[in-house]
Amino acid sequence: MPLCIYTVILYNESMIDYIKGILDSKNTDNIVVDVNGIGYKISIPVSLFDKLPAAGSFVKIYAVEAVSGMYGGVIHLYGFLSHDERDMYLLIKEEVPDTGAKKAMEYMDKISKSPADFKIAISSKNSAMLHDIFGFTKKTADKLIAALKDKIASVNIAGEQKWAGVSRIIEDSVVAEAVAGLIVLGYKESHARNAVSKAYAENENIKLEDLIKKSLRNL
Repeated sequence: MPLCIYTVILYNESMIDYIKGILDSKNTDNIVVDVNGIGYKISIPVSLFDKLPAAGSFVKIYAVEAVSGMYGGVIHLYGFLSHDERDMYLLIKEEVPDTGAKKAMEYMDKISKSPADFKIAISSKNSAMLHDIFGFTKKTADKLIAALKDKIASVNIAGEQKWAGVSRIIEDSVVAEAVAGLIVLGYKESHARNAVSKAYAENENIKLEDLIKKSLRNL
């Protein structure tokens, strides 16, 4: 009996809303969805790769259509697994200056660490948190805050904060020294900061040497 593939493609203001079909193949930066024998190549954030089912599975991808080329003749599709992710992507792409479709995808990879914390960081104008936890440069962090602080409240975010209360921790000198110590030991800065922040949150009066030891347990 032949496999039956169900597909619905809705258009809203000339934009594909979603694509439903069989996941033909997947890579860290793109997937191919087979819809009744037509393969749609869709760019995805790297962070989305591990959330996808195995090839051959049924998927529903919320899409964004972007046109490029000198005469607007090349159409690219960018895909997400939820409305919330797509809404965040569109907000960044449309509101942050000098941010095209690909750059917005790069930002989404960083934001995927914790969308709830990103929303809080933007709303509270916490540039340090955007830099130390999400890995944005100081210049980009300030640009994101300026562009999104009055608009990000409109985006629904699923999931809870991972670093609630950490925003004031990242400026602490003991934390900074512990992070530097772990980097010297060969750990990546982002991993070191996450490990130290978690250890410090458990005991804010901890000494540097003990903080490093506890942080190593989180790595």
